[in-house]
Amino acid sequence: MKKIHIVLFGTGNVGSSLIQQILTAGEYLKEKEGLELKIPVIANSTTAFFQKHHQSPSWETDFKAFGFPYNLEDVLAYVREQKYENLVAVDATASEEFVDHYFTLIREGFHIVAANKVANTRSSAFYAELRESLKKNNKYFFYETNVGAGLPVIETLRNFHRSHEEVTKIRGVFSGSLSYIFNTFCEEEKAFSEVLTEASEKGFTEPDPRVDLSGKDVGRKLLILGRELGLKKELHEVVIEDLVPKHLNGSSTLKNFQKKKKDLDLDFLQLKKQLKSDEVIRHVGELDVQTGKLEVKLSREKKTSALGSLKHADSSFEIFTKTYGDQPVVIRGAGAGAGVTARGVLTDLIKLAEKLPT
Repeated sequence: MKKIHIVLFGTGNVGSSLIQQILTAGEYLKEKEGLELKIPVIANSTTAFFQKHHQSPSWETDFKAFGFPYNLEDVLAYVREQKYENLVAVDATASEEFVDHYFTLIREGFHIVAANKVANTRSSAFYAELRESLKKNNKYFFYETNVGAGLPVIETLRNFHRSHEEVTKIRGVFSGSLSYIFNTFCEEEKAFSEVLTEASEKGFTEPDPRVDLSGKDVGRKLLILGRELGLKKELHEVVIEDLVPKHLNGSSTLKNFQKKKKDLDLDFLQLKKQLKSDEVIRHVGELDVQTGKLEVKLSREKKTSALGSLKHADSSFEIFTKTYGDQPVVIRGAGAGAGVTARGVLTDLIKLAEKLPT
């Protein structure tokens, strides 16, 4: 039986979903994969909990009752003392600061599985330094969920790369929240601000919807894919169309934005009126490998196309290659949400386990 010892950082929606999925899949993984996933340490930004015995469905109660303030050295000392093998740090945070600990974790014998996108969108120098550290210490870094949650976008790009297939272009609807907003806006006779309010109430957007409308998160995902294809790009080089007008952005407060978001309605109504009967608006990320251009923008798409036919909050990625020509490989499905992201992290853990000794 191969044992993997997971130190989980992040107990929010993704982290807690991952624990539940590991508990549910535990017996199946032992029987079918010969794999036991153990989580001896669960931590958030301030509190850590060391599980001395088996995982418990009541971990949240135990975490509150027995968790204690910690720093990273407390965790490292504990895993050294326990002599755990096959150590994996799972980063289910969205923390900028936590990524700085990756180098220490790698030196201390951890592989990394990250839902957090930060490490792959920092400077090219950081990106290269991290990979050099992984290589030097013979450690793995899995991050499939950085783009498309549980959809196999990064894996597909890597498979093309391995088989020497030339990827020429990638375009897609990268954001679940913006997918929902524009799918609904184009299908229903509602003002843009009304659709935005609905999306927020249903939990699709960030607490401040301007974060979604800024397009920056899509820009980060596009950068990650570009770097997978060998493009030496920085985040500031991604051309991003911000959907929030200047007077509602910058120093403007969230309260002011919520009060004046109807200011968005006229411009979006005009865009809608310009559409042909067989067209819809989509929020698209586009990467051209030959020109090296990465762009995030609104685009008019045919209703029958892969992007135009999207429903609800689904994502779709079109990968154009030399062999496939004008017919791209299309990867489509739920590209956001705690459950599918956690499932993607679990898949990464299983893939990592296949590479590790018994």
